[in-house]
Amino acid sequence: MQGLAGAAALTSTTLPVHAARSAGESAYSPTFFTPAEWAFLHAACDRLIPQDAVGPGAIALGVPEFIDRQMATPYAFGKLWYMQAPFVQGPANLGYQLPYAPRDIYRKGIAGAATFVQAKYGKAFGDLDAATRDEILSGFEKGDTLFGDLPAKIFFAQLLGNTMEGAFSDPSHGGNKGLGGWTTIGFPGARADFMDWVDQYGKQYPLGTVAISGETA
Repeated sequence: MQGLAGAAALTSTTLPVHAARSAGESAYSPTFFTPAEWAFLHAACDRLIPQDAVGPGAIALGVPEFIDRQMATPYAFGKLWYMQAPFVQGPANLGYQLPYAPRDIYRKGIAGAATFVQAKYGKAFGDLDAATRDEILSGFEKGDTLFGDLPAKIFFAQLLGNTMEGAFSDPSHGGNKGLGGWTTIGFPGARADFMDWVDQYGKQYPLGTVAISGETA
């Protein structure tokens, strides 16, 4: 896997999926994902941003909750996308060329991934060890696997993008629990005014991370 996904999945400390879940995460009940889809989502997000010595992983940050909440928004229904036919495959400058909104991508993608994994390994995705899950996700990202007419690459890109959004968005959206994503990368958060620090080059910013709600790390 490339970028954040590759760096996180291939170099971090391996932790069991269930052990990485926080008490707050286990209390959340998904409204869009089925139990089987929810289990897959946890197992996949756990490998895209695993917990390690640098900071919390996707599970502790509440990324699955963020994605589930996102599925109730206009974005998830494709309301912000142009979704009219015809859908013509071609150069990248044609843009997205499938009739599936994010909700559909997750439903078809998780089902396709589960079928693929079961056929190849005889197990559910979440029951595989971390290295095998990394290998599978990397294959989806770079290979030509199809879930019906949905390329696995499209599903992986959707999942990775939403995982990163959940880890680094404001906590009001369900992810970035305890501001853990922001503190890991040193982002100061949503303070109303940084003007006093604009020209102070080379100086360490002294104020802690803060969310829109006023929550601090």
